Amino acid sequence: MVFISGSKTHRNPSDLAESDLTASLETCNAACLCFRVEAAAGGKNETLTCDVLLVCIGRRPFTGNLGLETVGIELDNRGRIPINNRFQTSVPSIYAIGDVVAGPMLAHKAEDEGIICVEGMAGGAVHIDYNCVPSVIYTHPEVAWVGKTEEQLKEEGLPYKVGKFPFAANSRAKTNADTDGMVKILSHKETDRMLGAHILGSGAGEMINEAALAMEYGASCEDVARVCHAHPTVSEAFREANLAASSGKAINF
Repeated sequence: MVFISGSKTHRNPSDLAESDLTASLETCNAACLCFRVEAAAGGKNETLTCDVLLVCIGRRPFTGNLGLETVGIELDNRGRIPINNRFQTSVPSIYAIGDVVAGPMLAHKAEDEGIICVEGMAGGAVHIDYNCVPSVIYTHPEVAWVGKTEEQLKEEGLPYKVGKFPFAANSRAKTNADTDGMVKILSHKETDRMLGAHILGSGAGEMINEAALAMEYGASCEDVARVCHAHPTVSEAFREANLAASSGKAINF
């Protein structure tokens, strides 16, 4: 769940899992909502006042009543179909892709898996880098990301640099009167290879594909920064953030 109050956004209170809490919602007044959360495991109860409440309950794989048990296919503990690296199930002649297998439930991820799966059936190579599968939240402004987060890089002990560029300093965004958000790039501190891209702002879902392409082919942030981007476009913010990650300073901010 995400709680939005004024300009602040709050995730699930106390980072409780949805199964560990019960909640009730009521209108405090005409302008806001009161959200009361009660922990089922004896944790702290909380009351939040918010302008908007976004409830994200998640999704489950649709694997029930498919007759899988009749052909000897067992599901994992989350109802998904186990597969090998060629998308084969425990029955070699049956393949599975998309939302019924592990991984993010994204249409573009399923589409790529379908193509690669069939190529593998025909004797081709089977490879997909899930680290290069982008994710997008289609709100306004949009949120999009691909690759690693700072938290993941810290956990993995990888040295990294950060490059940021706000849309408030981007000519096209200012012309459009839509300057909320920024681009954040993570690069390897020693090799400059792009490790992750995170974008908040209008058109983030379009811009993130440039990051996915760069990461898929192992580009450095300098590689992206040296590519000429049309002016004025919001994608210049992506170039500037890569320049900041690579050299430590953007040109226009």
